[in-house]
Parts: sequence; structure tokens; C-alpha cells
Amino acid sequence: MAKHRQSSFRRILVTRILLLFFPVLFVGQIVALNKTRTSLLKTAGQNLTESATIKGEKIVNAIATLKTSLLVASRTTVVQSGSPLEVQQFLTQLAQQLPNYIECLQLTNVQNGDIIASTCGNQAITELSLSIPNNSVDVKTILPPKAGVTGQRNTHNQLELVFSAPVYNQTGELKYTLNLQSALYQKTHSQPGSLTGSMLVIAEDGTILAHPLKERIGTNIKQHPNASQLQSIVKNAIAGQNNSINLSFEDGQELVCGYTTIANPVTNQQGQKWVLLAVTTVDNALFGLEEIKLILIVLTVGLIGASLLASLCLAPYLARPVEQLRDYALNIHSHHAAQPVPHNFQIREFNQLAQALDQMVERLKAWAEELEIAWKEAKSANQIKSQFLATTSHELRNPLNIIINCVRLVREGMCDSREEEMEFLKRADETAMHLLGIINDLLDISKIEAGKLSVVMELIDLRQILQEVINLQSVNIQQKGLQLKIDLGNEPISVMADAAKLRQVLINVIGNATKFTDEGNITISTNIHQSGDKPQVIITVTDTGLGIEPAQQHKLFRPFVMVNDSTRRKIEGTGLGLAISRNLIELMGGSITLESPGLNQGTTVTITLPIVDVLPLPPPEQEGGLENLGVSSGDSYPTLRDNFVRDDSIGVYDFEKTELDGENSELPLVENTYKC
Repeated sequence: MAKHRQSSFRRILVTRILLLFFPVLFVGQIVALNKTRTSLLKTAGQNLTESATIKGEKIVNAIATLKTSLLVASRTTVVQSGSPLEVQQFLTQLAQQLPNYIECLQLTNVQNGDIIASTCGNQAITELSLSIPNNSVDVKTILPPKAGVTGQRNTHNQLELVFSAPVYNQTGELKYTLNLQSALYQKTHSQPGSLTGSMLVIAEDGTILAHPLKERIGTNIKQHPNASQLQSIVKNAIAGQNNSINLSFEDGQELVCGYTTIANPVTNQQGQKWVLLAVTTVDNALFGLEEIKLILIVLTVGLIGASLLASLCLAPYLARPVEQLRDYALNIHSHHAAQPVPHNFQIREFNQLAQALDQMVERLKAWAEELEIAWKEAKSANQIKSQFLATTSHELRNPLNIIINCVRLVREGMCDSREEEMEFLKRADETAMHLLGIINDLLDISKIEAGKLSVVMELIDLRQILQEVINLQSVNIQQKGLQLKIDLGNEPISVMADAAKLRQVLINVIGNATKFTDEGNITISTNIHQSGDKPQVIITVTDTGLGIEPAQQHKLFRPFVMVNDSTRRKIEGTGLGLAISRNLIELMGGSITLESPGLNQGTTVTITLPIVDVLPLPPPEQEGGLENLGVSSGDSYPTLRDNFVRDDSIGVYDFEKTELDGENSELPLVENTYKC
């Protein structure tokens, strides 16, 4: 039964999805309108910038055309020496040929200022100037009179330009000036949505030269509200930028304008620039936005209706498989027999969901079995650790008892001689060192589990380290009467490793080979192997001892795990040596493996380390070589040299058991000792 305030899948499809769909459509419509508005304004700005550039080019071309036409007309024979009537007829014909924004053509006598001919009456269009440059046209501006000031106002109420060209007679004497008056700009009425814009011309000093509003002409932009925006436009345009900008005024009017610059045509203002603006209103720029808004509203309503219809039709089709899977999941705990999950659906995803549900049930069963196995393994591991603790306590208690007994015998004066006291103290010292080794192993394994064990890498000669370790272990090998075969080569082997930790590993491996070998031989060899582009040295320690079953070999490198064998339990040790050795070798960038064919078939331990590609290390001043395994002195102690036979081909040392009595029952230590 459905709980209170829970909704069914069908109801969610019909109601909640629709409730979420409405705001999505509403937000989408707003975003679309804003995006459209931004796009239209951007397009309008680009068009207005192009329009301003075109207007500027037209003004520059028109001024150049007028200058050329006026200069050509000033050099005609009719103007230079014709009668006033002929000149009047010529100017009338010329005015008809020039563009319609030409207001007046006038020929003036420079001597007395009389008007010889004119197309606009007898009123002079400009003051007479005697500083007209030779063979060029002088350009002046005539601003319309301000409001409330008397004076003749042109029909366009805009800035006008007056062009003046000198006229010389046949003797080369300045006789007349030919003047032309032209309006800079005529206001045209554009269709709604047109983005050509109205032209606005501002001089570099801020004077408005042309404006759609006649009362603004002749004023400075500093006198108007929002002057900062216009000053910014003038500054950017003078700097060489052609761009568009949106203008907002205090009265709420918003404009879009594009701007560019042209050279100032006025003769006495060369080097300055005019800023041309093509301006239109934001409403004109967004002329088509209302139609787009209407289309979006129609589409939104249509999508809402289609979504409602689709939800009502699809709800049963989609909800039925979900309900069947729900019933199967709710009743799966009561299925005593394995019943298949419903899967005959017409929707592939629901069939895949049913298959996944079936697989999940199978995985849960498998996981339950794995948990049971893991629980058994954890229980077994707990028993192994308990066995390890019992073994370790035994290994610790026996040396402690020996040390305590030896010290008490000496302390209580129960020894018969000084030599006997020294013998007990020596035994206590040896036992203490053995106990220290066990404790060091325990500390090392605890550091390994805590991740705090570290090595100090340095460049060392592996062959020298091996020689030192063999010297240390040779006494134990001799005492057991084993044959030692050595093949280390004659050249130094440079590796990066921790010398002390590497000695510890080698002592452990060779010591294990000696400990578990009662008869036969131990072979120690090195081999250079190329692994890819990196050379490696392989150290192999092979014995003919007890060996180990293949099924038990993977356990030897685990801490707290020892092979449960009655023969091995007769030999002392905690079983941590190989676990510590593996971690130390891996910290030095190498690897260690163990192989054995089986019980009583011997064991092979392989250690691999990367070789450093450097110059060979120089030999030490006093190398404890394999020829110096014993102490060559004149005393009565037997040396190892007296008790083995060497095969020079591979370095074989055949130790013989020697019966020693009294003070000669102990072999002397070799010179290269190992310090823990």
C-alpha cells in the first residue's frame, strides 16, 4: 500500500512533469527573447557602423567632386574672360549639372567685391577672401544662426560648406573668385526598420556640425545632458575605432549608433577630424521583435498542449512495466523457488532493467557466499596470528631464559674459572644478539604495516656487498659441512640501494638457505639481464634443502604466516624474514621471488635490482674477497682456507666438518663484520 503523501508514477508523468514544463518553457521564452533582442541590437550596431562609414565616404567623395568641378570651372575661358551674361548662362548650366544639394554658384570680383554672376541672387554667400591658395580650393563652414538671432537661414537648417576657387585672367592676374555653397547634409525620411540611421557630425572640438534637430547645430556636446557618452564616442573615434554603442538619455530615450571619422575638409583646420554618427532609436532597431515574440507565444502554447496530450497517452504505456517490476521486487523475498523476472516488455530499456535486476539478485547470492568465505578466512587469519603470537612468545622466552640463567650463574659465582665465566657471558651475548634480531624483525614488520619503513639510496658495488655477506655466513655453512658454489664475476656491479638494508636481505636469504639445508650445496650467482632498455642484475641463491610445496609458496612472503610443518618447527625463527625482505627490495626498486619444485627438492630465491649505467666503481683499498674467507694468521686456529677445496671455474668451496676441541672449537670471525 502506498504511503501517505507519496505519488504514483502515472500521476508524476501527468502532473509534476507538466508543472516543471511550464516554467521551463517560460524561462526558455524569456531567454530566447533576450537573446533575440541582443542579436538584433548587435546587428543594428553593425549596420549603423557600416552606414556611418558609407556616409563618411559619400561626404569625402562629394567634397572631392565639388572641389574638382569648381577648380575645372574656374579655369574655363568663359569664366576667365567672358561677359557677365555668358558667365551667368555658364553658371546656370553648371548648377543644373551638379548634384541637387548645391545651393548657389557665384562669381565675385576680388577688386571691388561686385558679384559678376550668381544663381541665387545678389546676396554674397561668403565674405571676400584674398588668401585663396593658388591652384586649389578654399573650404569654409557656415553655421546656421542660433535661435533668436536674426540672419538668413538656409532651407535645410544644417551646416553648409562654401568652396572658393581663384580665377585668373589670361595674363595670370587674380581677377575673380568662383564660390560654391553646398549643404553638408539633408535629412531624409527612412522606412520603419531601416538601419541606415540619421547622420550626426561632430567636430574634434565637440561642435555639432550636423544634427537631425536643428536647434542642436552649432552647439557643443559639453552643453548637453549625457555629454560624457558623446565625449567617449568622440575620443574613441579620434583614436581610430569604428564601432557601435547604445546610448541612454535621462529622458528615457534609448539610441543605437555607429560611428567613424573623416578628415576635416575646412582649409584652416587641417589635421583635425570630423566624427560621423549614424543614429537610430532602439525601437527602430528592434522593429521585428514583436513578430518574433508572437511566434514564440504560439509555439509555447502549442508545446504545452502537445506535452499534455503526450503525457496522458504515454502514462499507461510507461507505468505498466514499472508496476510489474515493482511487484516482482516487493515479492522477491517470498519466492521460495527461483522465479524469472518479468521481461516481455515492448521497451528495450525496461527489458534491460529487468535483466539487470535478475543479475543483481544473482550477485547478491554470490556476495553472500563470498562474505561467508571471507568470514572463514578472517577467522583462519585470526588463528594464524594467534599461532604467530604464541610462536613469537616462545622464540622470545627461550633466549631470555638463556640470558637470565647465564647471568645468574656468573653473578652467583657458580663458575669454576674465569674462562667458564667468559664462556657463559659469551653465550649470553650471542643469545642477546639473536633476541635483538627477532625484535628488529618485529619492529621492521610493524613499520612496514604502518608504511613508515624507508631506505637511504646510494651508489654501491653489489659484488662487494655479496662478498661481505658470504664472509659472514661462511662460518655457518662450514659448520654444516655444505658445499658453497659462487659465481659473481670479476667486474663491479653498480646499483642504487641502501647498503645496510641490502645486507639484511642477503643475510636473511643466505641464512635461510643454510638453515633449511642439511646436506648438499648452496649456489650464489649473479647475472646481468637486459629488460627493455634498462639493464638488471639477477642474484640467485639456490639450495638443496627441504624445499616447499608449490601450494604453500605464495604464503611465505606474507607477514604473520608460516608454513605449518613439523620439520620446520624444529628450527628457530619467527618467519618474518622473507616478508621484510620483499618490502625492502621493492623499496629499492627491485623484486624478489621464491621457487621450489616440492618437498626435499631445494629452493631458489631470485633477487632482481636495476643497474646504474655509470663508470665502474673503483675497487676498495682492502677488499675482503672470496680468497680471504678465513683469517690468515700464524695462530693455531684452523682457517676456512684449510678446510675447503676451490674449483676456479665457478668458485666452488667444499667445506669439510672439522672436529675441534677446547679453545679451538670456535672458528675465528672474519675481518669484514656486519653491524646491525
